[in-house]
Amino acid sequence: MTIKSSVTSTAFSRRGFLGFAAAAASAPLLAACGGGSASQSGGGSGVIKFWDMPWATPAYNDAAKKIAEGYAPASGNLKASYQTIQWANFYQTFSSAIASKTGPAVSTGGGFQAFQFEQQGQIAYADKVIDALKQNGQLADFLPGVLEPFKTDKGYVAVPWQLDIRPLWYRKSLFDQAGVAVPTDWPSLLEAGKKFKSMGAVGFATGSGAGNNIGNHLMIMMMLNNGGGVFTPSGELDVMNDRNVEAIEFLLELVSNGIVDPAAVSYTTDNLNAQWKDKKAAFGMLTLGVPQRVGDTSGDLVVASPMAGPHGDKAALIFPNNIMMYTNTPSQASSEAFLVAYLGQLKQLWQQKLMNALPVFKSITELPEFTSDPNNVKIVKEYVPIAKTFAAQGTTLNANLAVLDGGQALNQFTQTILTGKTDAKSALQAFQSGLQSVLKK
Repeated sequence: MTIKSSVTSTAFSRRGFLGFAAAAASAPLLAACGGGSASQSGGGSGVIKFWDMPWATPAYNDAAKKIAEGYAPASGNLKASYQTIQWANFYQTFSSAIASKTGPAVSTGGGFQAFQFEQQGQIAYADKVIDALKQNGQLADFLPGVLEPFKTDKGYVAVPWQLDIRPLWYRKSLFDQAGVAVPTDWPSLLEAGKKFKSMGAVGFATGSGAGNNIGNHLMIMMMLNNGGGVFTPSGELDVMNDRNVEAIEFLLELVSNGIVDPAAVSYTTDNLNAQWKDKKAAFGMLTLGVPQRVGDTSGDLVVASPMAGPHGDKAALIFPNNIMMYTNTPSQASSEAFLVAYLGQLKQLWQQKLMNALPVFKSITELPEFTSDPNNVKIVKEYVPIAKTFAAQGTTLNANLAVLDGGQALNQFTQTILTGKTDAKSALQAFQSGLQSVLKK
């Protein structure tokens, strides 16, 4: 599996963990909660400052604060303080605080934040944390592939703690009504989509309106599902490869047949949620916890098995959220000890059912509070093993991925495809040119 990260809010799509561009501000997709300003130094007054984001409802931040401030350090290590940092303008909040040495010692944040601040020499590598996790047995508890993308030639830039993934969902009652099977590959998606079109339903639901990045993620997911991707295994730009062209040609075929809603180009998160809730969407890629997200827990919304691409490829897009440490700390050993202890208490957040995200630890995926939802179990079993990040065809994360994820090139590409007024190669060429103008060499 490959990995990356992102965020969510009512303004974004619940990728619960949003990758951001260095120059772009962003807002989350779950309801914002908590508060606080970035006013103390990372050293503070002899405490390890932990900054956390509004990953879910306010109850999440209350629980996370209880874990952090309840941390009882061993003799010689410092206690921790907890502060919620809002997603709105979060990159600027971190940047200005780090520049003035008033930032945190440890934090969650945007998916590529650690890689961006690493370039500025502000990140403390987590190798000693990894060593400690190995000693206490927790390293072996990581799901396969979630840790490796954070390892650079200088060390581990961060430690993953939750995963935002893009599974396929379907509404059982619409498939029963249409008398068609749930798609297992692209041809069956096309045929089922035509049937739903004749019924006035949407065969492949998505959206790319203001604040909705599900459409962006769909573009990349379909490339990955065909063995393609934006980058080569070594990290070079590779937008125009044949597998990407084939994937975009297929998306354009779905658009031309009305299987993708013609209005999807303007659908906000609320529009897309409403389409699923109102039983207009039959099939599509979305986030974890769609029934709760759209307010329909009748059991009619179900995770589909991953589709096979025309060459037999299967893939899912994933965003691994991480916790990072900073060089500005009153005690690096205390930062490391706190992070190890905090990771050891993460299960409480899932036990309390506060997280709309996958855990990174196998033991948490086996908790009854997690396995009580069969969709969760299916995602872990069928999607996590084939998951890839925006780095694909490569596997290593880097700061350039924030530019891809939060920049205008991908937004413009998605809008072009969803309008259908293009051909695959022309759209991909424009996408490549847009990325080349902003990616760091």
